[in-house]
Amino acid sequence: MNQIVSPAVVVIPTFNEAQNAASVLQKVLDLQPRVDVIVVDDASPDGTAQIVAAISAENPGRIKLIQREGKLGLGTAYLEGFRQALSAGYVYICEMDADLSHNPSDLNRLIDVVKNGDADVAIGSRYVDGVRVINWPLSRLVLSYGAGMYTRMITRMPLRDATSGYKCFHRRVLEAIDFTKVQSNGYSFQIEMSYRAWRRGFKLVELPIVFAERTEGQSKMSRAIVREAAFKVWELRLRSLVRKL
Repeated sequence: MNQIVSPAVVVIPTFNEAQNAASVLQKVLDLQPRVDVIVVDDASPDGTAQIVAAISAENPGRIKLIQREGKLGLGTAYLEGFRQALSAGYVYICEMDADLSHNPSDLNRLIDVVKNGDADVAIGSRYVDGVRVINWPLSRLVLSYGAGMYTRMITRMPLRDATSGYKCFHRRVLEAIDFTKVQSNGYSFQIEMSYRAWRRGFKLVELPIVFAERTEGQSKMSRAIVREAAFKVWELRLRSLVRKL
């Protein structure tokens, strides 16, 4: 990836995604216009990294695999991928889940909004223009939707889906954020990155997507992740009030 051909790349963190890795990578590789991939794997014991490495070897210059020494968390995985993407010169830097809950065919929709200058950050939203979630129990849907309302109320950030992990950033947004100050390492990472971008005056736009619950592998959601997000919004709001964000 020293000499990029495509201006766009998607960062995909993985941990135990052997059942989904080949499928999600192939769907991204098939996209037109071209989108490259950076996979950040946290030492998956199920062989995820080996699958990614094999597909990378078959598609030179399209996939970069970053292998970390342990399960270091979602937030740090994305930041490592963002650093690599910025260093390589990509202009449109996206993020998405590895489990196919995000449809890779929506990537170019997100990229186009940023490319056309209509947004600095394009967000694939489950809750704009209605609710578009498949195969979630009602309890999880209520928790997720309620988290968005809670985040808007406290932070005043104008997003309906603040915890969405399907995004495209223009590189200038990531260049403006001091990664050393980003402390979230669960799903609150999504809230924090959007909030930091919004507070710096960048334009955030939500696009409707359909989110389908994974059919293979296990969800990484936990009570600790929910608690982190609940407290993080207050921290972000307070820091912004004293201008320490």
